[in-house]
Amino acid sequence: MQYAMLIYSDEAKEPKPGTKEFDDYMGAYFAFSDEVKKNGMFQFGNALEGVAAATTVKVRDGQTTTSDGPFAETKEQLTGFYLVDARDLNEAIRIAENIPPARVGSIEVRP
Repeated sequence: MQYAMLIYSDEAKEPKPGTKEFDDYMGAYFAFSDEVKKNGMFQFGNALEGVAAATTVKVRDGQTTTSDGPFAETKEQLTGFYLVDARDLNEAIRIAENIPPARVGSIEVRP
């Protein structure tokens, strides 16, 4: 079964590019990606641009409105995702707990 691993993190708390912490963080991402690819579980995944690049679209009573940024007022934003193939929810959770932001943000697992 396919599961989406939706990655939520606080951009303000992520390591900054050009630092050792950032290099370590990205190294953990690459290691995770390599592992799920090697195991044949990886279907697709990608990072998203920062929340400043987001536009929210709503249609109400036939009228379309747009606003800058995400719809939800929260400290954590959707920053990326993986689509993996797992036997069941328990295996999907075990996969998700290895995505680096699970230690500082959250990973939403959804079939």
